Amino acid sequence: MPSADPLPPLREVIARHGLAARKSLGQHFLLDLNLTDRIARAAGDLSDGTTIEVGPGPGGLTRSLIRQGAARLVCIERDARAVAAIGELAAAFPGRIEVIAADALTIDMAALGPAPRRIVANLPYNISTALLTRWLHAAPALESMTLMFQKEVVDRLIAPPRTKDYGRLSVLTQVVCAVTRLFDIAPSAFVPPPRVVSTVARLVPHAPAAAPAVDLHALEAVTAAAFGQRRKMLRTSLRAAFLAPEAALTACGIPPTARAEDLEPSQFVALASHKRLQSNVLPEK
Repeated sequence: MPSADPLPPLREVIARHGLAARKSLGQHFLLDLNLTDRIARAAGDLSDGTTIEVGPGPGGLTRSLIRQGAARLVCIERDARAVAAIGELAAAFPGRIEVIAADALTIDMAALGPAPRRIVANLPYNISTALLTRWLHAAPALESMTLMFQKEVVDRLIAPPRTKDYGRLSVLTQVVCAVTRLFDIAPSAFVPPPRVVSTVARLVPHAPAAAPAVDLHALEAVTAAAFGQRRKMLRTSLRAAFLAPEAALTACGIPPTARAEDLEPSQFVALASHKRLQSNVLPEK
């Protein structure tokens, strides 16, 4: 396996390419290669298929993924300065790294290279939930996602019903994936340090046989309505998704006086299925 050791230090790469972190891009660079190695190891076997990294920045995690044995690594980066830096890394490992200069929110992950596909990324904080929501739709084409978020986001991903962190993102994620919190990373490990603790989590899409049949677009609409007014009873909050919310709730065996935080993810799936099958629902907002 090629070694990344002869490569220049990351701080030298940052200086040469003028890669000062930009707040507008949500950039906080992780330069401790012991930590990036730990993330890469958490992603599992990378020796076949396609590993996808989003927002590689100066390439710390990229180096670790190569050391971990990524046979094919696709790096998606919108910052032209970082594209140039990762281009140098690609030149050092011919045929193993492909650099795509684009906004990850516009990329179809299911179209990037042969399966199995897995995403490994230190996500920009400002678009992390938007990216995850998009990738949940691509879950059937993904083997796993090993991602770093703000700690509070992971708290939401794994939250059970009837807790303060339980919400729309909890339901969408748990319906599609099994989520495991792996480890925290202190702000001091980053340049510049963020104001919050970061957490690495691993998301593995449920096997088709174990996953409930659900229209994710319908589930997004139902959860948006329910948690958009989470303190109200569902017979009121779901007026944004159903013309007759009480009838929909009764059909799904859910008390109309329940609130969003009371429902299990499976109950939201039932409501989403009911919504999809009904012809008298309001247009989605």
